[in-house]
Amino acid sequence: MLLVIVLFGSCSSLYLPNVPNTPMLSAKGELHASGHVSLRGNISLNSAYAVSDHFGVLFNGSVMDRKRGTKEQAHNLVETAGGYLTTFGQDGTRVLELYAGLGRGNGDRFYKQTADAAADNQQSKFNKTFFQANFSSKKEKSLKLFSREFPLNYGTALRVSYLRMTEFTRNGIDQPKEDNIFLEPVFFTRMALNSNVQLQYTSGSNFGLKNRKFLTAGNSVFTVGIVINAGGTK
Repeated sequence: MLLVIVLFGSCSSLYLPNVPNTPMLSAKGELHASGHVSLRGNISLNSAYAVSDHFGVLFNGSVMDRKRGTKEQAHNLVETAGGYLTTFGQDGTRVLELYAGLGRGNGDRFYKQTADAAADNQQSKFNKTFFQANFSSKKEKSLKLFSREFPLNYGTALRVSYLRMTEFTRNGIDQPKEDNIFLEPVFFTRMALNSNVQLQYTSGSNFGLKNRKFLTAGNSVFTVGIVINAGGTK
């Protein structure tokens, strides 16, 4: 499982991106499972399986219910995807994955009434389509700590997501629905603890291609976590 601490930027949106699934599958039968949690309480669960040497499937989900001060925010998201995977380079240690997937979720936000502002209850449901490319080198350099050497490998992922609201209300009144296209680049470094378990540091950004009021972007991501892969090539 992958336990990740994620720090999002100060920008607020009804869409809270989940942690991109980067299983880096290398061979038929390989299984990946991960779990993530952000400082905001956004919990992501990702899994993947290599159906063959060149085809993999992803199953992702995330949930959050955060109450702090005068603001409450909640969201749920489920995704599934399938795509191509391959290894190449010297000893087949480099991995390329290309996925396309669908998702569905909801995002809610509530501002309590204060002396300066009235209560504001925003509720939305949306559909998601995404395309994602992952690249990683399984073995690169080593880090020496406590008289031990820990292999390091590096990777990057680019996810392009299209979100379209299917429902949107504000204080119980229907509102114009929004859509947006998000570019979500992520860079990660993994340190192997053993043949199956790795520590991971991730940094990334979120950019919206359309000017929207509620489906906005601007959320940076910084994560630390643990990854487990079983099977495949080492």
